Amino acid sequence: MSVTGISSIFGRLFRHDKTHKRIIRTKPKTSLTHQILDHLEGGNISKAVSILFASPEPVSYWLYERLFRSCSSKSLIIQARKVESHLVTFSPLPPIYLLNRAIEAYGKCGCVNDARELFEQMPERDGGSWNAVITACAQNNVPGEVFRTFRRMYRDGIRATETSFSGVLKSSGLVLDLRLLMQLHCSVMKHGFLGNVDLETSIVDVYGKCRVMSDARRVFDEIENPSDVSWNVIVRRYLEMGYNDEAVVMFFKMLELNVRPLNHTVSSVVLACSRSLALEVGTVVHAIAVKLDFVPDTIVSTSLFDMYVKCGRLERARKVFDQTEAKDLRSWTSAMSGYAMSGITREARELFDLMPERNIVSWNAMLGGYVRASEWNEALDFLDLMRKEIEDIDNVTLVWILNVCSGKSDVQMGKEAHGFIYRHGYDTDVIVANALLDMYGKCGTLQSANVWFRIMSELRDEVSWNALLTGLARVGRSEQALSFFEGMQLEAKPSKYILATLLAGCANIPALSLGKATHGFLIRNGYEIDIVILGAMVDMYSKCRCLDYAIEVFKEAATRDLILWNSIIRGCCRNGRSKEVFELFMLMEDEGVKPDHVTFLGILHACIREGHVELGFKYFSSMSTKYLILPQVEHYDCMVELYCKYGCLHQLEEFLLLMPFDPNTQMLTRIYDACQNYGWQKLGAWTAKRL
Repeated sequence: MSVTGISSIFGRLFRHDKTHKRIIRTKPKTSLTHQILDHLEGGNISKAVSILFASPEPVSYWLYERLFRSCSSKSLIIQARKVESHLVTFSPLPPIYLLNRAIEAYGKCGCVNDARELFEQMPERDGGSWNAVITACAQNNVPGEVFRTFRRMYRDGIRATETSFSGVLKSSGLVLDLRLLMQLHCSVMKHGFLGNVDLETSIVDVYGKCRVMSDARRVFDEIENPSDVSWNVIVRRYLEMGYNDEAVVMFFKMLELNVRPLNHTVSSVVLACSRSLALEVGTVVHAIAVKLDFVPDTIVSTSLFDMYVKCGRLERARKVFDQTEAKDLRSWTSAMSGYAMSGITREARELFDLMPERNIVSWNAMLGGYVRASEWNEALDFLDLMRKEIEDIDNVTLVWILNVCSGKSDVQMGKEAHGFIYRHGYDTDVIVANALLDMYGKCGTLQSANVWFRIMSELRDEVSWNALLTGLARVGRSEQALSFFEGMQLEAKPSKYILATLLAGCANIPALSLGKATHGFLIRNGYEIDIVILGAMVDMYSKCRCLDYAIEVFKEAATRDLILWNSIIRGCCRNGRSKEVFELFMLMEDEGVKPDHVTFLGILHACIREGHVELGFKYFSSMSTKYLILPQVEHYDCMVELYCKYGCLHQLEEFLLLMPFDPNTQMLTRIYDACQNYGWQKLGAWTAKRL
């Protein structure tokens, strides 16, 4: 019997079989049934099937059914085929329900072609036959065949059942066809199946996957008694859509109704807290997980670890990991990766060295940690260790290697990596190809970047254009960048993120003409000018010495976040319009936007430029007293510069006494020069000694 299909069940009746005689008995030997049952009850399904297959006599239909179900539960395809072969050999017209069990077994064993072939060869079918083949196709992710079979069933006058709809809804979740889903939803209502919790949950699930959470929630609210699976689905779909607050709210509603959450539900809610950095709520969910005894679960413990790492509670994170009893490779890798991706490489490396086993994912995570932390020498040492310890690397490893080359500006090493990529066929991987293009751009080798960009040809995507344009803008090739930007429009519509990157590049050069052209392109083509684009525009115009343009863009913004306010404040300082900084700060407070340390850097620089010594100290003091912002070294340096520039050395002496750290070399140099200029000998001598 072939692996891919089964011969006709009726054709086999007419072929000579050397093993079995064509004897049809109505009563099998009791001893044969007992032997088979003994092996089934002992869990030895293969032995039970072997005894049946070697027997020249049939068994009762109920035993065939049990054998099919046993093969399904363990995904034993060879044994399932043997049972079907024995059945059709000794029964010219097997009962339909037994062939249905065979179709189900093939579906659960992952052999959908066998299931479909058997279905097509059946001389008679019932509703169960249609349901079995639909379910088999749905289980094996063959949505097209599911829909075709479902339509055939309708044409043949077979009434769809809950099982039929279950399979079709599962497949619609794969194709994400909203129109099809709405038709199925109507059909479920028409057939009166809306009371079926499983079907309603499937509808909620697919609406969520189609990113229509309003309809998903509406259907969920119509479920009379949602199951734990229903609650799990709505929470996870909210999370996938980025509605973290709604996911958490639904979780606590679930608990209020005394519905026990699944481990995946708890993990999803912890992930929502992690994304929102909601430590307090996450701690409450942790307590609930402890009460429900979910913490030993690897999925839950991993999500808790990740939440504490992202919220900066490393001691709690490590405690969760240490308390996890069954640490498998995945949990070790997740814990280590949590530290690495957060830039906490020392702790990540400690865990990496303690890992009882590692795979390429573990190695890549540790290497990625070094890259994200810009620890290039450590990354190179780690690459050397990788070369000694493991033989195989993958496309992710190559991307990190190219990032190391970019960080070190080592184009020679990048070219060696390029050679390896070409020899091993990774040059057709778009992620690796884009990383290679980015490396050439960041290393300033624009000729190589241009050549590779042309070689990429059909591989090019939005990321490719972004890397090339950013590279050109970085080194001041604004005219060439504009030329490539025009060429890009013939190949693909640039996303607003590419345009934001281009604006940032124009700001760094600075290149006003290219910046204006990008601004005009955004307006002409109807792009949504969101807060990110607005910030990039304000920054670009202010750095290009066109502050009036920056102010106009700022005024047109429907909403202004802290980053936008900081951009315009810095722009005013940069362009010698310091007086306007104080007015902007008052407007900012009126709009209820809370300043941060960047805001106060701009204000203190304005005070330095305008000579407002007392006002500068007032703003500096308000950072900690009014706004609860801890001043950083840069703020202390601004105050030192303010006092020194305007000869307020008595106030400077008092200020130095209040500093929580010793002045650095830059501050001491500035103080010494001021003491020399203003004849402040005592402080000057102290500073000279320190220097």
